Amino acid sequence: MTTANVLDELEWRGLVAHSTDRDALRAALGEGSVKFYVGFDPTAPSLHMGNLVQLVTARRLQDAGHTPYILVGGATGMIGDPRDSGERTLNSLDTVKEWTERVRQQVSRFVSFDGSNAATTVNNYDWTASLSTIDFLRDIGKHFPVNRMLARDTVKRRLESGISYTEFSYVLLQSMDYLNLFREHGVQLQFGGSDQWGNITGGAELVRRVTGENAHGFATPLITKTDGTKYGKTEGGALWLDPEMLSPYAFHQFWLNVEDEKVGELLRIFTFLDREEVEDLEKQTAEKPFVRAGQKRLADEVTALVHGAEEVEHAKAAAAALFGGGDLGAIKPETLASALREAGGTTLPPGELPGILDLLVSAGLAKSKGEARRTVAEGGAYLNNVRVEDVELQPTAADLVAGSWLVLRRGKKNFAGVEVG
Repeated sequence: MTTANVLDELEWRGLVAHSTDRDALRAALGEGSVKFYVGFDPTAPSLHMGNLVQLVTARRLQDAGHTPYILVGGATGMIGDPRDSGERTLNSLDTVKEWTERVRQQVSRFVSFDGSNAATTVNNYDWTASLSTIDFLRDIGKHFPVNRMLARDTVKRRLESGISYTEFSYVLLQSMDYLNLFREHGVQLQFGGSDQWGNITGGAELVRRVTGENAHGFATPLITKTDGTKYGKTEGGALWLDPEMLSPYAFHQFWLNVEDEKVGELLRIFTFLDREEVEDLEKQTAEKPFVRAGQKRLADEVTALVHGAEEVEHAKAAAAALFGGGDLGAIKPETLASALREAGGTTLPPGELPGILDLLVSAGLAKSKGEARRTVAEGGAYLNNVRVEDVELQPTAADLVAGSWLVLRRGKKNFAGVEVG
C-alpha cells in the first residue's frame, strides 16, 4: 500500500462514513506522511470492539506511511462524551489515572513506535489540567456558537431528558485537543467513530478559526448486526479487549458466531487480509455457509491481532475438546476454566461429589432428575467427553479435570462446567 491510495483502501473496506472535503483529504494523504490522531477516553478499564475499529484504522494509516498520534483522554475521560442513554457517572481522578494507563498500554500494541513514522502517545490531561477557566472560555469557548452546539444530534436527543453543562461542553475539550496537536505537532487529520463526527468537525473548525488553516477529518461507521442493533456484546457483556475482562476463548467464540451476511463486512474492517482473500471467503460463505470458512478465518485473524497467535490455538483446542473432539486434559487450565465459566454451570464445595443425575440438573443441562435420567438412557449425557451409561454413576476426585472441573455435556452442543472447591 502507498500513501497515494490509502483513502481508496479505507473506502473499499467501508471505513469512511463521513469526511471533510474528500478531494482535499485524498490530496493530503497522497503528498507525504500526514500526522494524524485518534483519541480514546478511559471511561472503562478496557477498550472494546468499537475502539478496535479505530485501532486497526490507525495501523492501516501507519502502514501506508502516515504518522500516528494516539491520544489517551486523561482529561476528557474525567467528563465523558454525551451519550443517548443519559448522564455518565463521574469517576474519581485516581480511577481515571489507573484506567488511562491501562488504555495506554492497550493501544500501544496496535501501532509501531519505530521507524520514520513512529507513533507517539499523548495525554490531553497534560495541556488541560493547568488551563484556567477564564483562558479556556476566552481562547476556546469564544469560537463555539451555542446554536451550533445545540444542533448536535446527541445533544438534541438529550435536551428533553436533560444534559449537564459538563457533558454539553465536552466538544470544546476535544476540539481543543485537535488545536493543540495541530499547533505543537503539526497534526492535520483526526478520525474517530461516527458518534464522534460532531467533535471531529468541531476540532477542524476550531483549527480553521484560530489559525486560518485547514484541518482534515473522517469518521468510521457504527458496526451493527443485520437487524441494525449494535455489535460489541457477548452473553457476558461488552466485547472487551482485556483478556482479564473477556477471555480469549470467549472473544474467539464471538467472531465464530457472527451472521453469514456480516462476514465480508467484518473481514474488511477488522482484518488485514487483502481484497482477493476477503472476496474468496465471501464466496465460500455464500456457497457453503455450513462450513463457516469466513467466520473461522475472521475469528482466527482478529483473536491473533488482539491476543496473539498462541491464544488462537488455545481457543480452538478448547472448543474442539469441549464439543467432544479433543483431549480435555491437553487444554491450558486457564483456558478451560474461562471457557467453562463462560458456558455457565455451578460451583460445589470440596467433598463427596453428587451423582451424575444431580450434576446434570445443578449444571442446568436437565430440568429435573427424571429428564436427566432419560438423557442418560438415550445416550445423550457425557462426563469429560465420555458417554455416561450408568444412571447411578458417582464421579470422584479422580475425575476432576485441571484439578477442579467436571465437564458435562448433553448432546453435541450443550455443555457446562462444575467447579469443585
